[in-house]
Amino acid sequence: MSHSFPTPQNANEARLQKAQARRPPRERSSEQLPPWPDSTRGVPNVWLRCALFAGIQGKGRQALKRELLATVDGVEIRFSGWQLDQSDLDVWETVIHLARHHRIGNRVQFSEVQVLKTLKRSTGTSDRLWLRSALVRLAGATIEMKYGNLTFFGALLKGAGDEMTGVYVIELESRLEALYMAGWTQIEWGERVLLRRKPLALWLHGWFCSHAEPFPLCIETIQRLSGSVNSHPGSFKRQLSKALDELVLIGALVSWRLSSHRVCVIRIPTPSQQRHLIKKKRKGGL
Repeated sequence: MSHSFPTPQNANEARLQKAQARRPPRERSSEQLPPWPDSTRGVPNVWLRCALFAGIQGKGRQALKRELLATVDGVEIRFSGWQLDQSDLDVWETVIHLARHHRIGNRVQFSEVQVLKTLKRSTGTSDRLWLRSALVRLAGATIEMKYGNLTFFGALLKGAGDEMTGVYVIELESRLEALYMAGWTQIEWGERVLLRRKPLALWLHGWFCSHAEPFPLCIETIQRLSGSVNSHPGSFKRQLSKALDELVLIGALVSWRLSSHRVCVIRIPTPSQQRHLIKKKRKGGL
């Protein structure tokens, strides 16, 4: 069964054009997000190194109010809304992926069928409802973030949808540019698809991919930064071992081992990360 891109009604188009016309030209940015190929997803490193998109099952999500999330040093994030998980990250990065060629500050229009196909999910009713709930969660989630000189207050996603046509209009937040400028990673989408419904493995995948040279990490640190709700040390260690095995199985890691309660991994850096390491070594030799 084939699907076509839903065409919005003339009234919807007129409302969108009218809203865009009201926006002062000076607010529009000439900047775009950095380019990445269709086979990857570009994600700010700060999203991959904290408990914002937790490595948990969605059924265990909680409503939080200005909750201080576990982050790496130098980043502070307070979160309000329904807790987000790795499937919400899939939706967020897919929306940004579809919008990446547009100017920051502009509105981008796409269909829910287009999003679901890009996510490599079914386009049936249950998946459409799942997508809508994820978009609503992202739009309703508010973060207060301090990251170096960047201070961010607001929703993770801004936009509107038309249930009759299945068309969404998303506005690219102007602060996105600063997040990407601070550091971002190309995530292999095919690998994430293979890890679907394995939340801790997905979180670990993002963490390791965002480091050109992953350093040994304490089990307790992984438990904290991933937002895990498994408080039993032995149980979490078994869960972690299984997740690391999954990363080796799909080729995201070469190998891993435990050394004094620390996870040590071997991973082949991407070509861009290899160039970064070469530049780093050259600077160190000066």
